[in-house]
Amino acid sequence: MDFFDIISKEIDQEYITHVKDIKEHETYIDTGSHIFNALVSGSIFGGVSGNRITAIAGETSTGKTYFATAVVKNFLDQNPKGCVYYFDTEGAIEGNILSSRGITERFVSVECSTVEIFRHQAYKILDRYIKFPEEERPPMMFVLDSLGMLSTAKETEDTLNDKQVRDMTKSQLIKGTFRILTSKLAKANVPMIVTNHTYDVVGAYVPTKEMGGGSGLKYAASTIIYLSKKKEKDGTEIIGNVIKAKTAKSRLSRENQQVEIRLFYDERGLDKYYGLPQLALKYGIFEKAGSYLKMPDGKKVYEKTILGEPKKYFTDDVMRQLDAAAKLEFTYGGREDTINDSEESSAL
Repeated sequence: MDFFDIISKEIDQEYITHVKDIKEHETYIDTGSHIFNALVSGSIFGGVSGNRITAIAGETSTGKTYFATAVVKNFLDQNPKGCVYYFDTEGAIEGNILSSRGITERFVSVECSTVEIFRHQAYKILDRYIKFPEEERPPMMFVLDSLGMLSTAKETEDTLNDKQVRDMTKSQLIKGTFRILTSKLAKANVPMIVTNHTYDVVGAYVPTKEMGGGSGLKYAASTIIYLSKKKEKDGTEIIGNVIKAKTAKSRLSRENQQVEIRLFYDERGLDKYYGLPQLALKYGIFEKAGSYLKMPDGKKVYEKTILGEPKKYFTDDVMRQLDAAAKLEFTYGGREDTINDSEESSAL
């Protein structure tokens, strides 16, 4: 037994992870949109982190809950024995919403109205989960929808007593909750999606959006995505939203990158391929030919036609090229790596 083993024996095994046990590869959960996957992970086949906290913040009707449930569906598909605990603070999650997403089992809705209730329930679930041997634990995921709607016990009591006083302890409660929760989630290897509201910063030199709830979630989240929207029209009829997604913080890809995602109001839902033609144009996979796009085989097609029949035009070869382009566009060092590879190839 060497020196480090002797010292390690003095520490509770719950907090010890040897280098051989540290996971080598990042795991991802598909978001349902290739371009959104690229934004948050640097790969169109990636997605949000499979073992960290991801925050999705935005104004009303920007698709925060839709993205959360899309990630839930893909998590359950990727993990046939997995389970999701959905902490619902808005009372917005309904059976018809879940069934329309294909979520019919292994989903537990947990109603919570205050930070204290959420903290107690989340800690209790994780503490019980960690007690099981790692090989016996089914994959698990947390969703909090939304942080902005959580009140506090004091705020609830003041409201009942008709006291119009702001609870100044709320941000500290949230910060303390996430400080401990982050450690427990990492230990249990449980990913978490947190949706939150944004507000306009008063007095800012340029129009600025900020998340509510203080700095607790900012520090805890590995990825923070801000969403904003504009209406999508077909003639004069509004058929959906085009959602702008921007990385405010990311440990998996470059920050301050922005993409557009299309969300239909009908059964089509999230457009999986929207945004890929623009990426293909930027990196020369497709070429602009007047109002058409020129395919690698020379065929000229309207963008609307491509998005209407994506399987026909986004072939396996095109998707491989787009994934390489996503690495260049959205990851740190991607451009330098490609330049170096090109120089080495030229030298040979």
